[in-house]
Amino acid sequence: MAMSGILEPAEGSFWAEELFLINNATLVLLFSILTIAVLARAGVMALAPRMLRKIIRSDTIQSKTIRDSDKALGTAAGAGVALFLLNTLIDLLSETDAGLDLPNVVLDVIPNVLQFIFAISLVVWAFRLVAIVQDVVGLLDNDDELDGTERTLISAVESILRFAIVFIGAIFVADALGFNLTSLVAGLGISGLALALAAKDTISNLFGATTVLLDRPFKIGDWVIIDSVEGEVCEISLRTTLVRTAADTIVTVPNANLVNTPVENFGKRRWRRWQTTLHLDLNSDPGSVAQFCDQVLQAIHDNPVTVKHESSWCQASTLTATSLDIAVNLYWDVAGGAPERKAKEDLVLGIMQLAKDNKLSFYDPRMVQPS
Repeated sequence: MAMSGILEPAEGSFWAEELFLINNATLVLLFSILTIAVLARAGVMALAPRMLRKIIRSDTIQSKTIRDSDKALGTAAGAGVALFLLNTLIDLLSETDAGLDLPNVVLDVIPNVLQFIFAISLVVWAFRLVAIVQDVVGLLDNDDELDGTERTLISAVESILRFAIVFIGAIFVADALGFNLTSLVAGLGISGLALALAAKDTISNLFGATTVLLDRPFKIGDWVIIDSVEGEVCEISLRTTLVRTAADTIVTVPNANLVNTPVENFGKRRWRRWQTTLHLDLNSDPGSVAQFCDQVLQAIHDNPVTVKHESSWCQASTLTATSLDIAVNLYWDVAGGAPERKAKEDLVLGIMQLAKDNKLSFYDPRMVQPS
């Protein structure tokens, strides 16, 4: 009965009285919608963090999805609820012969304002949510350290997501402001086609970068041969890949070229073979040399980054007129050029120390060998 009195206020009743040219029944209903929207906003801000904490265990992701964006999400929920209830009320009144007089500001302006607030709040929330891409990739990464390739991938994904969010949000905002979406989308399509033709090379490079980032034929630190370019990959960006050659020059390779160009990657080897020759003084003591070779081989076996120990050796190989040559053969299990150089340095310094401990000298052409 009370609800019927509100929807169909009798002339001269309290509900029919007007305030600011709007009868009390209309004001009560609008105030009720506002109250429900405020409660919905408060409820989402209170319940969403609890629900997300049960799903998300990472403190960093919790911070970015809950504490940094709960207000935007709550505002979007409140505006969405208010918009739904207001549209429902308008549809209900249009189907009945109720005595409620909804002014034009309620019929035309308020729904658009609510839609505008809803769209902007969702865009803000989604924009903040994009920040978790880096944390998600970090959780999935096995070594808990993001390399240059992964950082580039994160940057590319974040840029694409932000563009998509702004584009979709702009459509909702344009609709709320009363723009003709059909004409707007058609105009954007023509503009996008013209832009795509003008930026054909840039788009090709972006697709090439996507291929590199997804297929990952190489990563930063790998020694590669791309067409006629050989060197160490030092940077992977959205447009180009930078390769530092053995002459310490930088070669810029457009990512579009990488799609159809064979890439030889030394960093993808299962192991890296290293062979070298140690030239000892011709008058070295044979017993000391034999002990030295055994110690070097043991150092190779004890090294944590060597493999294929059964195929490794350190043996006297050649006796020349000037030196006693010791052949060394081993295999590294390292992921890139920099770790390999570090492993070589450590082993070489260890070999020098073993030679010193065994009172052995390396051949020096400046020294005259005794006859």
